[in-house]
Amino acid sequence: MKHYSIALIPGDGIGVDVIREGKKVLDTICELDGGFSLTYETFDWSCEYYAKHGKMMPDNGLELLKGFDSIYLGAVGYPGVPDHVSLWGLLLPIRRSFQQYINIRPVKLLRGIKSPLANRDASDLDFIVIRENNEGEYSNMGGRIYEGTNLDMAIQNSVFTRTGVERVLRYAFKLAQEKGKRKRLTAATKSNGINHTMPFWDEYVHKIHQEFPEIETNIVHIDALCAFFVSKPDVFDVVVASNLFGDILTDLGAAIVGGMGIAPSANINPEKNFPSMFEPVHGSAPDIAGKGIANPIAAIWCASMMLEHFGEEKAAAAIMEAMQDVLEEGRVVTPDLGGRATTEEVGSSICDTLKKKLG
Repeated sequence: MKHYSIALIPGDGIGVDVIREGKKVLDTICELDGGFSLTYETFDWSCEYYAKHGKMMPDNGLELLKGFDSIYLGAVGYPGVPDHVSLWGLLLPIRRSFQQYINIRPVKLLRGIKSPLANRDASDLDFIVIRENNEGEYSNMGGRIYEGTNLDMAIQNSVFTRTGVERVLRYAFKLAQEKGKRKRLTAATKSNGINHTMPFWDEYVHKIHQEFPEIETNIVHIDALCAFFVSKPDVFDVVVASNLFGDILTDLGAAIVGGMGIAPSANINPEKNFPSMFEPVHGSAPDIAGKGIANPIAAIWCASMMLEHFGEEKAAAAIMEAMQDVLEEGRVVTPDLGGRATTEEVGSSICDTLKKKLG
């Protein structure tokens, strides 16, 4: 029997609520499948931890995580702790130290959810955004000078390396080749306004395309691409973007398929030299934390993506089917989707559906 170890970091706010339900679904499918086992260790690293210790995780935090097969993260962020402190103290060091240079965000309209876009169904809204996750516009280079004076200045440098750009593009092209329905890749750019890094990016899109000549490839300016996500989302298959552009596009992608409550993500180290990390991207939403109304679908979808990363495709697909069965029935859904069910009730309903289908 295969065994996988998972580091649980529930984090702040509703992260605690949704990770609890995701774990419940993982335990259920693990028991029903019988072909693998899971063990967990929970880490209380969060803004609350920061308030007590002055840091988001201990100095040896990355070393503690290194031996796990995967990291399952809820959300970080809480009033009183600036976002750049919480993110740069936990999430971003994990992504970079563990070379999680691929960020996967599916844009898929699940059965049972209606898109805010008129006259669009699941056949129109089903593509994947691949975001470069380690460099680009979020590179930690720059600084401030003359603070507090009339000469106050801030400089932030974007860093695009050949290695970083080639590996994310190659991953996206392979995904379009192996799993793409339309065998089409769209690359986001802004080379008409950003005259160094974006032409560099475009150059390597053309270069890597030569390795995958069968893939239809288009380079589209980010402003037009945002508009096309709304006006003609059915044309997309795999979209690849730099760190900032990917960040923006994926939130828009979540909005057109039902909202942030159903937005999963995977931070992948493709070589599996380090653990990958799976996290819903709806944030910690402290205003509704502990009220039992947070939507756990994104966290449960992340659990499915984690099992797929492990190679447990059957179990991953079973979770997706059970999740959509519950959504389609419409009886047990959270308030953000028009229902009255609690976070726990949604998780339990998905577990019950799994038991009926596989038990």
